[in-house]
Amino acid sequence: MCVPRLFKVIIKKTNNMKQTILVTGGTGFIGSHTTVELIEAGYDVVIVDNLSNSKIEVLDGIEKITGVRPAFEQVDLRDAEATENVFKKYPAISGIIHFAASKAVGESVQKPLLYYRNNVVSLVNLLELMPKYDVKGIIFSSSCTVYGQPKPENLPVREDCPHQKATSPYGNTKEINEQIIADYIHSGANIKSIVLRYFNPIGAHPSALIGELPNGVPNNLIPFVTQTAIGVREQLTIFGNDYNTPDGTCIRDYIYVVDLAKAHVAAMARVLDQDADAVEYFNIGTGNGNSTLEIVETFERATGVKLNWKYGPRREGDIEKIWGNVDKANNVLGWKADTPLDDVLRSAWKWQLKLREDGVM
Repeated sequence: MCVPRLFKVIIKKTNNMKQTILVTGGTGFIGSHTTVELIEAGYDVVIVDNLSNSKIEVLDGIEKITGVRPAFEQVDLRDAEATENVFKKYPAISGIIHFAASKAVGESVQKPLLYYRNNVVSLVNLLELMPKYDVKGIIFSSSCTVYGQPKPENLPVREDCPHQKATSPYGNTKEINEQIIADYIHSGANIKSIVLRYFNPIGAHPSALIGELPNGVPNNLIPFVTQTAIGVREQLTIFGNDYNTPDGTCIRDYIYVVDLAKAHVAAMARVLDQDADAVEYFNIGTGNGNSTLEIVETFERATGVKLNWKYGPRREGDIEKIWGNVDKANNVLGWKADTPLDDVLRSAWKWQLKLREDGVM
C-alpha cells in the first residue's frame, strides 16, 4: 500500500518543479519568442496553433535556440471538441498564455465577423475548459487598442485610464475578451488571470532563428520596412502625415519582442505561484512613443540601408498617438523593457537577411 502513495508524492513534486504551459498561437511572432523564454525559464510548453498565419518550421528555430522541441498540436480553438482533446492529452497543463487571434486592424474593418468569431469563441472555449481540467491561470494577450485614442491629458496611458470606444473590430474583440474574463471570474470560476496590454511588438530573436514572418502582405510596419529594404516590396507607404503629432505621422510605443516575451514569464510566475488578485492588468511597453517616420529614419541609420517610401492617406481604424505608462509592470512584475531601438531594428534586419539566406524571402 505504501508504494502507490510514495509514487504519487514524487509525481506531485515533479509537477511543482516543472509546470506545463499551453501557449496558443505559439508558432506566431510573439508566441514563438515567449515559448523560447518559457523553456529557458524551466517550463514545459505545449503549443496549439492552426498555422493560419505562421509556419510549422518555427518549431525548428525554437529547438535550435533552446535544445527543446515543444509539443505541438495543430488545432483550431474555435472547435470546442478538438480544444478539449488537447487538455485530455496533456493533463499536466497548469497555465495558459493565449495569443491565438486574428490581429490586423485594417482587415478587421473589412471582415468584422471573422474577427469576432476567431477572437471571442476561442477564448470562451478555453475558459470553459480551465476549471474542468484544473488549469489555474491564463495570461491574456490584450492590446493598447482597448484605450482607443486616449485624451491628451491621459498620455502616457495608465491601466486605470478610461477606455475609449474601439476604433476597429480588432480592438473591440480585445475589449470584449477582457470583459469576458472579468465576468467569468466574478461569477465564481476558480481561475486567475493576468491581462497584458501590449503596445507594438517589433524585432526578432538575436539568433535570427525566429522572427516575424506573416503569410502574404504584412499588416505590421516592421516586416513591411524590412521587406522593402531587401526588395521584396517595391515601396513602403506611411499612412497619413497630417496627424496632430510633431512630424504628422502616427506615434506608437514600440517594444522589443524578446522583452515582451520575458514579461509573460514574469506574469505566469505571478498568476501560478504568487498571492495576487484574481484579475490583474498590466501595460507592456517601453513608456516612450516614436512616430512612424522616426522608425523609418532610425532603421536607415541603424542598418545603413535606404528605404523607398512615400506618404499615403490615413488608414481607417488607426489611432493617432499612444504610448504607455509602464510603472506598474516595472514595479509589480519586476520587469522592464530596456533594449535600445537601434538594436531592436537591427535585429529585425538580421532576421530578414537570414530569411533571404535561407531562400524563404
